[in-house]
Amino acid sequence: MTTARDLLIVALDAGPGRRAEPGDLSLALAGAELLDLRDARALTLDGDLLVPGDPPATDDRLLREAASALVRQTPREPVEDWLWRRGRDLASAYLAAFEEEGRFTRQRRRWLPSWTGEAALVDSPARQQATDRSAADEPVLATLTSTIGIREAPAAGLPDETDTEVVTILTAVDDAVTELTAVRQRRAIEKAAFDNIWRGP
Repeated sequence: MTTARDLLIVALDAGPGRRAEPGDLSLALAGAELLDLRDARALTLDGDLLVPGDPPATDDRLLREAASALVRQTPREPVEDWLWRRGRDLASAYLAAFEEEGRFTRQRRRWLPSWTGEAALVDSPARQQATDRSAADEPVLATLTSTIGIREAPAAGLPDETDTEVVTILTAVDDAVTELTAVRQRRAIEKAAFDNIWRGP
């Protein structure tokens, strides 16, 4: 399993009050894909610029798609640009893949996030692996899940020996989610002001 898939599993397993916004999750999944591609030696970073390598040897269709989506000509693409480009509706793409693979079933539970289409994960070794990784506070997954608001930020933060490339990607995800949150808040304020105008005094 990949970090991206583990992240989606943990997000789907999050209980009431811990629902991830689909846009936030999509950005985090795009960041997780970069981490997976880096681990597979399919890319490196030059500062915050993505430098593609050889395609990864993997059976994961979505990770292969991510590798194919990397910009291979110059100028190199910054991590942040990748997150916004690749992250568009990425949560929905992962959900569709999970459904095709039989990793979740449809159930009627009011607390389940609406964007999942009332999806409930089936028990599987992959689900257990993701759950164990989350419970162990593995730093990368813990950071991603706290960034999208489904758990508290790990008190210890990232270990001092964390690779600079990993830190760069995780920081970019946090910045992008923060920016998207600000956009949502601004739109909510604008909508409330517009509604008040129509309601009148």
